Order: sequence, then structure tokens, then C-alpha cells
Amino acid sequence: MASREINRFNDMTLFLSVVDEGSFSAAARQRNVSPSTISKTIARLEARLGAQLIHRTTRGLRLSDEGAEFYKRARAIQADVEEAEQAIGRASALAGRIRVTASASYAVHVLFPALPRFLDAHPEVTMEFTTTDRVVDLIGERADIAIRAGPLKSSGLISRGLGRSRRLIAGAPGYLEARGVPLSFQGLAGHDLLEFGYAREAGRWSQLEGMPAGVLSGNGRLVGSDGEALRQMALAGLGLARLVRFTVAEDLEAGRLTEVLGDRTAPDWEQFHAVWNGGGPMPARMRAFLDFLAEEGQVSDAGERVVDGR
Repeated sequence: MASREINRFNDMTLFLSVVDEGSFSAAARQRNVSPSTISKTIARLEARLGAQLIHRTTRGLRLSDEGAEFYKRARAIQADVEEAEQAIGRASALAGRIRVTASASYAVHVLFPALPRFLDAHPEVTMEFTTTDRVVDLIGERADIAIRAGPLKSSGLISRGLGRSRRLIAGAPGYLEARGVPLSFQGLAGHDLLEFGYAREAGRWSQLEGMPAGVLSGNGRLVGSDGEALRQMALAGLGLARLVRFTVAEDLEAGRLTEVLGDRTAPDWEQFHAVWNGGGPMPARMRAFLDFLAEEGQVSDAGERVVDGR
């Protein structure tokens, strides 16, 4: 079936050449084939269509009514094919749209501050962003690249490491003054603990290494959709948040947030990756953006050495 479709397009193209060049011999020279090939092709085309397309006279060639109609439609088909090829060719250049999904925290604290440098370097690239901490289906969401936190599940996706950051517990000074600074895991039971509102992060507080069983039973009064929402809630004095350090580093330095139980919690790292669907050549714009992320989209804490992982 595929070869027959290709031959049909080739027959149509040779027919267009005959009409454009004005003779079989001229079309043969233009297409670098023999005149007999042209004759056989037109005869095969006319037989398949059941109509004579070209009248050959002593003065040259004349299209029949059917030939004129076929020429008009064939020319439109050829133009559509050329436009499609040009569109794909543009995709291989540094142009076109990149659709990215990322957590709000990564977008706000890492991606968006660095993004102007990528856009300035590639003015023909446009970008569309979705910010969510939810793991999305790339195909279903029509996303080209996703920035994901945490361990990657086995899948057909390809990934590139973007570093890691330590989770910590922090609250606003005013909140801690009013509610007291917890000095142990048991002390967390008397606090409002800000929770993530999606299944993948359910029970994050109880997963703290060394947390006694049952200490946090019944907690979870306040729930947020993503890490940035929880950060804003913590800054507003609504409770304690367990967040990755790169999102609150400036808040800690400025005194807007205070870390608690830092000496009681074991190192707890969260990995970040860029992931995308494999298979087929990658458009140049996506390759350029992934290279950009490897250079300027890395997550790290102070003193941490970042290594690009693929």
C-alpha cells in the first residue's frame, strides 16, 4: 500500500512537470528521466483515472477539461506537501513551541529566573508552561518536557538529572513565637503541619526518619496544592512546612522563615529530573532547551556539587 501511494504521487508530479514544461521531452530533461518514462507514466495515469488528460497536437500539448481539473487539484496537493515539509524543517531549526510542565516551586525559583537567557538566545522559540506538582501524562497533557521531583518510576520516558535539594522543616518566626519551637518529633503533634493535597505526597510528615508511630495521628488541618502554595502558607504563619531547601533558602537567610528540628532529621534529599518521551529524532528546539536546563536549570543547596545526569 505504501509503495502504491508513493508511485501515485510520483505520477502526479511528472504530470505537473509535463504541463509546466510544455512537452514530454522538456519534462524528461527537467526530471532527469527518459521521454519514454514520461509517456508511460502519463498513459498509466490516464488509464487509472479513466480519462484523457493531455491532447498531443502538432503545435504542442493541450489539456482536456479533465486534465485541467486534475492539474488544479494536483498542484494544490503538491503545495500542501511542500508546506508540510517546510513546517517539519522549521522544527529541526531553533524555532517553534515547547510545552513544559513543572512544579510551581521549580518554575518560580529556578526556571523562570533563568529563562530570559534561553529566550534571548533563541528568539524564534515560543513556550507554554503548566505548573503543577502532580505527575502528568506527557502525551495526554500534550507536554514536550516535564520537570519532576522524587524518584522516577520505570517507564518509557527518557530523563536527565537536574540535581537535588534537602528537605527541611520551617515556620515563620511569629508562628513559632506563638506556638512554640518543637524540640522533638513528639513536639510536632501540637502544631499545624502543612500538607500536600495529592496522593503521591500523602503522609509525607509521618515518613520522617525516626518519627515515632502514631505521633501525628489526626494532623493535616491545612492542605496545599503544591510546594509554592505551602511556602506561602508558612510565610503567612499558618503552620510548619516540610519543603526542599532551594525554595526557602532566601527566606531562611532573610529571617522570614526559621528551620526547626534540623539537628533531629536525617539528611533527606529530593532528586529532580527533566523527562520526555523517547522515539524518533528530537526537534532542535527541545535539544537546546534540555542543554539549557543542564547548565542553568540545576537544583542544588549551598556547597552541593551538581553533576549532570542523563
